[in-house]
Amino acid sequence: MVHAETQAAVGGPAVSWGSILAGAAVASGVSLILFALGSGLGFASTSPWADEGAAASAITVMAAVWLIITQWIAAALGGYIAGRLRTRWVGTHHHEVFFRDTAHGLVTWAVSTVVVTVWVATALAAMLGGGVRAAGHPAGVESRAANAVSGAEPGISLPSDVEGYAIDRLFRTSGTSDVPSHAGEERDGAQGRVGAQGRDEVAHILANFLSRGALPDSDREYLAGMVAARTGLTVSAAEKRVDDLVADAAQAKSKIQAGADVARKAAAESSIYLSLALLIGAFIASVSAALGGRLRDQHA
Repeated sequence: MVHAETQAAVGGPAVSWGSILAGAAVASGVSLILFALGSGLGFASTSPWADEGAAASAITVMAAVWLIITQWIAAALGGYIAGRLRTRWVGTHHHEVFFRDTAHGLVTWAVSTVVVTVWVATALAAMLGGGVRAAGHPAGVESRAANAVSGAEPGISLPSDVEGYAIDRLFRTSGTSDVPSHAGEERDGAQGRVGAQGRDEVAHILANFLSRGALPDSDREYLAGMVAARTGLTVSAAEKRVDDLVADAAQAKSKIQAGADVARKAAAESSIYLSLALLIGAFIASVSAALGGRLRDQHA
């Protein structure tokens, strides 16, 4: 009489989806646990205070090492579970059995990777969505004007609060008496603030300067004239104030670009580390499934 398991296995499918899903569930759960643990350790090693906590480069290396360790452990457990729980293939050549086991491990790793990726993407989307809603208050006129300038390069506009402060300082008066303003423009008296039209003009000029990297002489003279007319300063003093504004804007642009370059390099390194960790995880899952399948056949 043929054994019941033999009867069930002969002519059966080569893929045991039950074992694959079970291994993928184990791998996904372990990945989430280790991901949460790594996040906690990462937050514990950082600090908002200067000269405290780990350096950014050290954190990047630690994150890469932890990502690889996570893939090792999760892929090994998931692949082993898939190998031990799969259906026994009776009468199949041992080379074919080895191939099927490694394939089961690889598919288990792929399914768990998709599950974890969807979970992480959903969590990040929720956090980013909350941040966008929190920051969704109406922007200042200077930010809207800067974004409206055609041809401006993305990512080099000054933050709205920084640009607003720069415009306020440009038209700041040294005294407390009101300085007459041009007709049709509002004025806030002693503080020397200009209305929306004047702020729009300055924001447009700043945005054009940031996109082109140079301030035309005509724009410089125009800004100096605006400052002299609204603050009562001499022309030379107004020109110096405009030059200081342009220098500060150029310095802020350089800082923003430097930060963007650092972020670009960190993203490139993270992508490389992630690819390496995933390749290692796929290999370990395949080997673990083959080991689990061999043990399953030996103890059947």
